[in-house]
Amino acid sequence: MTSCTPADGPPDLLFLLSWASHALQAEHAAGLAGLGISPRAHYVLAQASTGDLTQRQIGERCGVDKTTMVVTLDQLERAGLAERRPAPTDRRARLVAVTPAGERVLEQARSVVSRIQDEVLAALPAADRDVFLRALIALVSGPLANTSPYAPGGRPGC
Repeated sequence: MTSCTPADGPPDLLFLLSWASHALQAEHAAGLAGLGISPRAHYVLAQASTGDLTQRQIGERCGVDKTTMVVTLDQLERAGLAERRPAPTDRRARLVAVTPAGERVLEQARSVVSRIQDEVLAALPAADRDVFLRALIALVSGPLANTSPYAPGGRPGC
Protein backbone atom coordinates (compact mmCIF):
# COMPACT_ATOMS: atom_id res chain seq x y z
CA MET A 1 0.00 0.00 0.00
CA THR A 2 1.21 3.47 -0.77
CA SER A 3 0.75 6.05 1.93
CA CYS A 4 -0.61 9.55 1.78
CA THR A 5 0.02 9.96 5.50
CA PRO A 6 2.01 13.11 6.21
CA ALA A 7 5.47 12.29 7.56
CA ASP A 8 4.91 14.53 10.56
CA GLY A 9 1.21 13.92 11.22
CA PRO A 10 -1.43 11.36 12.07
CA PRO A 11 -2.75 8.83 9.56
CA ASP A 12 -4.98 10.34 6.87
CA LEU A 13 -8.48 9.01 7.63
CA LEU A 14 -9.86 9.91 4.20
CA PHE A 15 -7.08 8.10 2.40
CA LEU A 16 -7.33 5.00 4.60
CA LEU A 17 -11.11 4.74 4.33
CA SER A 18 -10.99 5.37 0.57
CA TRP A 19 -8.34 2.70 0.08
CA ALA A 20 -10.28 0.19 2.20
CA SER A 21 -13.54 1.03 0.41
CA HIS A 22 -12.03 0.66 -3.04
CA ALA A 23 -10.39 -2.67 -2.17
CA LEU A 24 -13.55 -4.04 -0.58
CA GLN A 25 -15.68 -2.93 -3.54
CA ALA A 26 -13.30 -4.74 -5.89
CA GLU A 27 -13.55 -7.91 -3.75
CA HIS A 28 -17.35 -7.73 -3.75
CA ALA A 29 -17.49 -7.14 -7.50
CA ALA A 30 -15.21 -10.11 -8.18
CA GLY A 31 -17.09 -12.38 -5.78
CA LEU A 32 -20.53 -11.47 -7.08
CA ALA A 33 -19.50 -11.60 -10.75
CA GLY A 34 -19.53 -15.38 -10.48
CA LEU A 35 -23.26 -15.12 -9.74
CA GLY A 36 -23.84 -12.80 -12.69
CA ILE A 37 -24.67 -9.75 -10.57
CA SER A 38 -22.96 -6.55 -9.49
CA PRO A 39 -22.75 -5.21 -5.95
CA ARG A 40 -25.45 -2.68 -6.89
CA ALA A 41 -27.73 -5.45 -8.12
CA HIS A 42 -27.09 -7.32 -4.87
CA TYR A 43 -28.09 -4.25 -2.81
CA VAL A 44 -31.23 -3.76 -4.88
CA LEU A 45 -32.24 -7.43 -4.56
CA ALA A 46 -31.57 -7.36 -0.82
CA GLN A 47 -33.77 -4.30 -0.35
CA ALA A 48 -36.50 -5.65 -2.62
CA SER A 49 -36.59 -8.88 -0.62
CA THR A 50 -37.62 -6.99 2.54
CA GLY A 51 -41.14 -6.32 1.31
CA ASP A 52 -43.34 -4.24 -0.89
CA LEU A 53 -41.01 -1.40 -1.79
CA THR A 54 -41.23 0.84 -4.83
CA GLN A 55 -38.37 1.46 -7.22
CA ARG A 56 -38.02 4.90 -5.71
CA GLN A 57 -37.86 3.62 -2.12
CA ILE A 58 -35.23 1.03 -3.04
CA GLY A 59 -33.21 3.63 -4.93
CA GLU A 60 -33.24 5.92 -1.90
CA ARG A 61 -32.18 3.11 0.43
CA CYS A 62 -29.35 2.10 -1.90
CA GLY A 63 -28.21 5.61 -2.77
CA VAL A 64 -28.99 5.02 -6.44
CA ASP A 65 -30.37 7.75 -8.68
CA LYS A 66 -33.54 7.19 -10.72
CA THR A 67 -31.81 6.49 -14.03
CA THR A 68 -29.32 4.03 -12.54
CA MET A 69 -32.15 2.31 -10.67
CA VAL A 70 -34.09 1.79 -13.91
CA VAL A 71 -31.01 0.36 -15.65
CA THR A 72 -30.29 -1.95 -12.70
CA LEU A 73 -33.88 -3.19 -12.57
CA ASP A 74 -33.92 -3.71 -16.34
CA GLN A 75 -30.84 -5.93 -15.94
CA LEU A 76 -32.38 -7.85 -13.04
CA GLU A 77 -35.62 -8.38 -14.97
CA ARG A 78 -33.77 -9.60 -18.08
CA ALA A 79 -31.89 -12.07 -15.87
CA GLY A 80 -35.19 -13.26 -14.36
CA LEU A 81 -34.16 -12.19 -10.85
CA ALA A 82 -36.73 -9.46 -10.18
CA GLU A 83 -39.90 -8.02 -11.62
CA ARG A 84 -41.77 -4.75 -11.36
CA ARG A 85 -45.47 -4.81 -10.52
CA PRO A 86 -47.96 -1.95 -10.36
CA ALA A 87 -48.48 -0.68 -6.82
CA PRO A 88 -52.08 -1.23 -5.73
CA THR A 89 -52.35 2.26 -4.21
CA ASP A 90 -50.58 4.24 -6.96
CA ARG A 91 -50.73 3.05 -10.55
CA ARG A 92 -47.71 5.21 -11.45
CA ALA A 93 -45.48 3.49 -8.88
CA ARG A 94 -43.89 0.07 -9.39
CA LEU A 95 -43.21 -2.40 -6.60
CA VAL A 96 -40.13 -4.55 -7.02
CA ALA A 97 -40.51 -8.25 -6.33
CA VAL A 98 -37.69 -10.77 -6.17
CA THR A 99 -38.39 -13.89 -8.21
CA PRO A 100 -37.64 -17.41 -6.94
CA ALA A 101 -34.48 -17.37 -9.08
CA GLY A 102 -33.59 -14.01 -7.56
CA GLU A 103 -34.06 -15.41 -4.05
CA ARG A 104 -31.62 -18.22 -4.86
CA VAL A 105 -29.03 -15.78 -6.24
CA LEU A 106 -29.57 -13.46 -3.27
CA GLU A 107 -28.91 -16.30 -0.83
CA GLN A 108 -25.70 -17.17 -2.68
CA ALA A 109 -24.72 -13.48 -2.75
CA ARG A 110 -25.21 -13.21 1.00
CA SER A 111 -22.84 -16.15 1.45
CA VAL A 112 -20.24 -14.56 -0.83
CA VAL A 113 -20.46 -11.20 0.95
CA SER A 114 -20.30 -12.85 4.37
CA ARG A 115 -17.22 -14.86 3.36
CA ILE A 116 -15.48 -11.74 2.03
CA GLN A 117 -16.31 -9.76 5.16
CA ASP A 118 -15.04 -12.58 7.37
CA GLU A 119 -11.81 -12.79 5.36
CA VAL A 120 -11.24 -9.04 5.53
CA LEU A 121 -12.01 -8.78 9.24
CA ALA A 122 -9.74 -11.77 9.95
CA ALA A 123 -6.82 -9.33 9.52
CA LEU A 124 -7.88 -7.77 12.84
CA PRO A 125 -7.49 -9.39 16.24
CA ALA A 126 -10.80 -11.06 17.19
CA ALA A 127 -11.36 -8.62 20.06
CA ASP A 128 -11.08 -5.63 17.68
CA ARG A 129 -13.55 -6.77 14.99
CA ASP A 130 -16.79 -5.80 16.76
CA VAL A 131 -15.19 -2.59 18.05
CA PHE A 132 -14.12 -1.68 14.50
CA LEU A 133 -17.60 -2.30 13.08
CA ARG A 134 -19.29 -0.38 15.91
CA ALA A 135 -16.89 2.53 15.34
CA LEU A 136 -17.67 2.64 11.61
CA ILE A 137 -21.40 2.50 12.32
CA ALA A 138 -21.00 5.35 14.81
CA LEU A 139 -19.19 7.44 12.18
CA VAL A 140 -21.76 6.91 9.43
CA SER A 141 -24.66 7.30 11.87
CA GLY A 142 -23.20 10.37 13.53
CA PRO A 143 -20.92 13.01 12.02
CA LEU A 144 -21.01 11.55 8.50
CA ALA A 145 -24.73 10.66 8.45
CA ASN A 146 -26.00 13.57 6.37
CA THR A 147 -23.02 13.98 4.08
CA SER A 148 -23.28 10.62 2.34
CA PRO A 149 -25.21 10.16 -0.90
CA TYR A 150 -26.39 6.87 0.65
CA ALA A 151 -28.05 8.58 3.63
CA PRO A 152 -31.64 9.77 3.43
CA GLY A 153 -31.40 13.37 2.29
CA GLY A 154 -27.70 12.90 1.50
CA ARG A 155 -25.93 15.05 -1.03
CA PRO A 156 -26.89 14.09 -4.58
CA GLY A 157 -24.28 13.49 -7.21
CA CYS A 158 -21.51 12.39 -4.88
